[in-house]
Amino acid sequence: MSILIKKVELAGRPVDLWIEGERIKRIAPDLDVIADTVIDGRRKAVIPGLINTHTHAAMTLFRGYGDDMPLMPWLEECIWPNEAKLTYEDVYWGARLACLEMIKSGTTTFFDMYTHMDATVQAVEDSGLRAVLSDTIFDHFKPELRERAKREIEKNLLLSSTYNERIGYALGPHAIYTVSGRMLRWLHDFATANDLLIHLHLSETELEVLTCVKANGCTPVRYLLNLGVLSPRLVLAHGLYVDEEEIRMLADFDVKVVHNPASNMKLTSGYSFKYKEMRQAGITVGLGTDGCGSSNNLDMVEVMKLASLLGKVWRQDPEALTCDEMLESATASGADILRLESGRITEGSLADLCLVDLHTPPFTPNFNFVSNLVYSANGSCIDTLICNGKILMENRRVEGEDEILEQAAQHAYDLIKR
Repeated sequence: MSILIKKVELAGRPVDLWIEGERIKRIAPDLDVIADTVIDGRRKAVIPGLINTHTHAAMTLFRGYGDDMPLMPWLEECIWPNEAKLTYEDVYWGARLACLEMIKSGTTTFFDMYTHMDATVQAVEDSGLRAVLSDTIFDHFKPELRERAKREIEKNLLLSSTYNERIGYALGPHAIYTVSGRMLRWLHDFATANDLLIHLHLSETELEVLTCVKANGCTPVRYLLNLGVLSPRLVLAHGLYVDEEEIRMLADFDVKVVHNPASNMKLTSGYSFKYKEMRQAGITVGLGTDGCGSSNNLDMVEVMKLASLLGKVWRQDPEALTCDEMLESATASGADILRLESGRITEGSLADLCLVDLHTPPFTPNFNFVSNLVYSANGSCIDTLICNGKILMENRRVEGEDEILEQAAQHAYDLIKR
């Protein structure tokens, strides 16, 4: 299949963009090619598909449930008891809803950690998006749970060979307070042997840091260093409470970090994410929404604005966390974290991209497109979304969206009743 986008704005100039198969074939003015599908790109700008590097997709089912609570009571009283009742069908429709929401707001790829991963695999397959998926791993420091988790991981790795090419498999240990050091070492070795990413919550709250110091005599990053599990495969979600020396440790081992401003603010986990210091140290920093239970939506356009404004205000520095840096973190950096040939509009890159509607108030006047995208717009500015060379949304319509909304709502209501 081939797609030709005519006269779309790229970096302030009109170009034609030709997609053949799953990749961008050519970018130039007035291309003389024949394509299966032609899209009128006038009054639109093209951007790389946004990459959400920390999600719990099926938590769309908990949107608005248990709001305005601290993190641990929220998890222990509202989330974990209900997650224990989740079925395959619940997770499938919750993840389908997440995929729909991400398509509608410009995300082409996401990095997920959740239970019933097989249901999320099917949801991604059916939606057409790209994802790297991990099943949430707990052992709660119990040997029998650790051995059971190992068997499940080995089974999932074998199954991953049958996934669609758009779907990758990763390991998802929940956190250092729910996963033992022995399990983290095993996961590190397993990931190294099988070329897998590891997706881990770390240093999200002050309580987590204090508990780690009390239990292990050191802070979370130093604890991972002592375990010998820092590596380029490790992707840390949150990373709010790290000092200068820990930032150097993360940089030395090429560990990646994901900033989740909406969730951090709503749960009051913290606000002084050290984006500038991490980037200066050479750390790749991505952006994420977290799950809808704590961030309420999956709008990565909104995340870029929140990350920038939050970074400016706590530093009292209007030059910190610029709009261009935020767009890079939401695209190219996300692709680098997930080891994908996407996140950039270049010939040969994967055809994961969005068309932004410029004929709207947030882009009028359009002195600075990236500024308008990050500071003025939200996900509703996305008119068309293409992933892996296939059109998933055009004129803001997604095939089957009414059924997804109805099924997801019904499964959410039934879950809470149970």
